[in-house]
Amino acid sequence: MGALARFEVMAATSEDRLDLGEAALLIGAAAQPGVDVEASLRGLDTFARDVHDLDDLVARLFHEFGFRGNAGDYYDPDNSFLHRVIERRVGIPITLAVVMMEVGRRAGVELEGVGMPGHFLVRDPHVGVYIDPFAGGTTLDEAACEAIFRASTGAGPEIQFGSDLLARATKHDILARILANLKAIYRSRGSFSELELVLRMRLSLPRAGVAEVIELGETIALQGDFGRAATEMERRAETDVGDSEAVVAAARGLRARLN
Repeated sequence: MGALARFEVMAATSEDRLDLGEAALLIGAAAQPGVDVEASLRGLDTFARDVHDLDDLVARLFHEFGFRGNAGDYYDPDNSFLHRVIERRVGIPITLAVVMMEVGRRAGVELEGVGMPGHFLVRDPHVGVYIDPFAGGTTLDEAACEAIFRASTGAGPEIQFGSDLLARATKHDILARILANLKAIYRSRGSFSELELVLRMRLSLPRAGVAEVIELGETIALQGDFGRAATEMERRAETDVGDSEAVVAAARGLRARLN
């Protein structure tokens, strides 16, 4: 089974059974054929050795192994591919958070992702402390989280900051956010075949719908294949989405461009 098919199977798995590390690795394996997912999983196992608590975890990843945020080339797609983050020890907040969470899980250190707008954090759910993996595992309180939120989003004082902006991110949420990052990168670069792959993965996750189906069709059309785009949308209108009429209408518009 190929990496895309494996990801689609895992994406349909329930939250409690979903292996976040493996699923995140499959995103990179789908985009870069030949990736040894099992070797990367063994790498996470290695990082977890001799880790007993959160302090050990931070020291292990950010001091001993030197994981850090890639501020110099933030929009490099490799920052969103977990196998490359493990190899290079650089990434963006969300993939560094996945490394931290997955190594912690292997060591018995429970952590959860926090999908704050503009930045991704990790939280110890037992004591409520926040960690910024992009900043070398720096510990934060809520005031520091708010400062990062306002700096990263440009939100002014009229925007209230509260616990709703520090909600726990599910595993499916994390995968969707990784894919959203890649989608933005590939769209800005006009890399439509890569964008198509990302959209296919996004459609296999929960809460995808009409907008994503239409975007997939439009992305295929941007590669000059209007017939394949329309066929894809028509097929998905039958099985994947609620508002099939909108999808069929969009497909009809693409077929008209064949004439």
